[in-house]
Amino acid sequence: MASAAELLGPDGPLARSLPAYEARPAQLQMASAVEDALRSDRVLICEAGTGTGKSLAYLVPALLSGKKVIVSTATRALEEQIFWKDLPLIERALGVPVKAALMKGISNYVCRRRLAEFRAGEDARPKYARSLAMLDSWLRDTESGDLAELAGVREDDPLRREVNSSSDTRIGAGCVYFDECYVTRMRRAAEAAQLVVVNHHLFFADLALRGPHPARVIPDYDAVIFDEAHQLEDIATNFFGMRVSRARVERLLSDAERAMTMAGAGDPLFAVGQKSATLANARVAAEALWAELGRRARGEEARLTLERDVWVGALQDRYHALDNALEAVGAAANVATGRIVVASPTRSKNTVQASEALKVLETRAELLREELAAIVSGAPGRITWFDMGGQSAALSSTPVDLSHVFRVRIFESVPSVVLTSATLSTAPSKTDPSASPFSFFRSRIGLSGDAVPVTELVLESPFDFARNALLYMPKDLPAPGAQEFAESAGKRIAELVEITRGGAFVLTTSLRSMNALHKILSRSLPGRRIFVQGAAPKAALISAFRAAGDAVLVATMSFWEGVDVPGRALRLVVLEKIPFLVPSDPVVQARSQELERAGENPFMKLHVPAAAITLKQGFGRLIRTREDAGIVALLDPRIHQKGYGARLLAALPPAGRTTELSEVRQFWAQVPAHTRGAD
Repeated sequence: MASAAELLGPDGPLARSLPAYEARPAQLQMASAVEDALRSDRVLICEAGTGTGKSLAYLVPALLSGKKVIVSTATRALEEQIFWKDLPLIERALGVPVKAALMKGISNYVCRRRLAEFRAGEDARPKYARSLAMLDSWLRDTESGDLAELAGVREDDPLRREVNSSSDTRIGAGCVYFDECYVTRMRRAAEAAQLVVVNHHLFFADLALRGPHPARVIPDYDAVIFDEAHQLEDIATNFFGMRVSRARVERLLSDAERAMTMAGAGDPLFAVGQKSATLANARVAAEALWAELGRRARGEEARLTLERDVWVGALQDRYHALDNALEAVGAAANVATGRIVVASPTRSKNTVQASEALKVLETRAELLREELAAIVSGAPGRITWFDMGGQSAALSSTPVDLSHVFRVRIFESVPSVVLTSATLSTAPSKTDPSASPFSFFRSRIGLSGDAVPVTELVLESPFDFARNALLYMPKDLPAPGAQEFAESAGKRIAELVEITRGGAFVLTTSLRSMNALHKILSRSLPGRRIFVQGAAPKAALISAFRAAGDAVLVATMSFWEGVDVPGRALRLVVLEKIPFLVPSDPVVQARSQELERAGENPFMKLHVPAAAITLKQGFGRLIRTREDAGIVALLDPRIHQKGYGARLLAALPPAGRTTELSEVRQFWAQVPAHTRGAD
C-alpha cells in the first residue's frame, strides 16, 4: 500500500483528482512523521506553520493506520471543516469509503425526554410559543438533532436550555426515548467508525468520566490526534475541576418543578404545598450563599480566591443551609418516585418517564451536594475561587498542575498521540539556548524529561512573510498602563485604517480596552463600518466583516485565534498590547506561586512563553493564503523597552519590521492593487 506521503505527493491521487492541488514539502514531511508515530506507538509534537495543510497531513495517515483514531480540535469551525470538507475530499480522491463520525458535546442535541417534560410542565407558556413551533417544524426533518442546525431560533433563546441534553440530565439505557435519542444515534455511529472527530471539550469530559466512574462518552480508541493543541491545558482545567453555579442550581430546581408536575403533583397525594416549599427554600438558600460571597468579594476583581479558612461564621451557615435544602430536594424526588409506583402499578409510558426524571433529579441533587462539599473542604494542589458574575455567579475548584493527569491518563495510557498546531514553540531562553523549542508546552502537559519518548518537528509556513507582511511596532506611544494610552492608540489605529482603507481587526486584551477603542474609532472614522464583539454572534460578525470588505472589527481574546478571513477583506491586524496572562486570575496566581516555590521565575517561565504563543496566534490572523498581504501592528512599546521583547519577537514569523509610520505607507504602496482594495 502507498504511504501517506505518496498519496499526498505530486503524483498521488489527490494531485490527479484536484486541478488546483499543490504538493507541499512540509505537508509530506508531517504526513510521514504522523504515519511513523501511529505505526510505532510514539508521541509526536509537530508545529506546522499556517499553510502547511496539516489536516490532510494527519487525516490520511490516520485512515491508513487501520487504528481507531480520535481527532480532537479546539474549535467547532475546524471540527466541521474536517468532517464535512477534508474527509469527503479524501474519500473522493482515494475512491474508498471513509468510516468516520462527528461527535459534539451532548448539550448540542435536543433531549426528547426533556422536551416532553417541558411540554407537560408549567413552563410551556405563550412566551415560548414561537420558538417551540420552529423547533417542532425542524424536528420533523432533522436527522442529527443538533441544535446548531436550528437557524430560526436565536443562540441565546431560553428554549434551548430547557430542551437540550446534558450530562446532568441524561438517563441512559433506562430512558423510554433511548433508542430514538439523538445522542444514542451519535454514539452508535461513533462506535462503528474508524475515525471519530471531536472537540477538546468533549475529549476531556470523556477523560474525566473514565477516572473515578466506569463511564465514557467517546468510544475506546488506539490513538488520538490533537489539532490546535496549544489550548489543551486551558480546556482540560475546566474538566478536571468542579463548578457549582447559580445557573446550575436554578436549572436543577426548574427541572424538579417540571418533574413534580409531570409526576402528578397536582393531585393532593403528592403534597403540592410541600413540594413548592422545598424548592422555594432551596432557591432562598442558594441566593443567600451567592449574596454572602458577593459581599466578601465586593471591591475585589471579578474573581475572588477563597482559602479553606474562609468557610466560618455566616458563610459556613449559608453553605450548610444550601446543603440541607439540596438534600431535601433529593429526598422529595425519592418520595415522589415511590408514590408514583403505588399510584400507578401498571407503569404507563408517562409514569415510567416521570419516575426516571425524578431518579435523575435525586442523583443530580446528591452530586451537587458532593461537589459543593469538595469545593468547601478544599484539597492540597487545588485552587478555589468565586466568580461574581451576577446571574453567572459560581464557585469553582481546579487542580493547579495538570501535568500528572496528562502524563498518566493520556501519554502513558494511549499508544499513539499526535499534538499539532501552528503555535506550539517559543524562542529559546538566553539561559538555555539549546533547550527544546517545545520546552514550555511540554512542561505544561506532562512531557518534561525522558519518561515518555517524544518526536519533535517544526515545519515553517510556506508563505513569504518577508515579502507579503510588515510588522509595525511604534516607539512613540505611551505605556499601556498610562491614562492616555487608549486615546493615543485609537488615533494611531485610525491612521493605519486610513492607509489600508479598512479591512482591519483590532484585537484587545480586555473588554474595557475593546469598548474604549470601539468608542474612539467610531468617533475618529466617520462613515467607516465599525463592528464590535458582542453586537451579534461571532459567525455573523465575521460574515458581515468579510462581506463589507473595508470594515473594522474590534474584539477581544476570542478573536485572537480560530478566526479565518482569507483574502483582501482582512489586510490589517492591530494588536493593542502584549497578551500576557491576567495576573489576578486565581489559577494563574496559583501556578505562578507553584513556580516560585520551585525556585523558578514565574514571569519568564509562564507569562512570557504563554504571551509568545498568543502573540503568534494574533499575528496568524493576517496571512491565510499565498496571495494574502498586509500589516500587523503591535502598539505596546514594552516590546522595545523590556528584555523579554526580543524573545517575543523571535517567536514571530519573519515579516519585515519597522517602527515608522512612513515605512508602513511605503510598504502598502507596493502591495498589489487587488489586495490594497484600490478602485
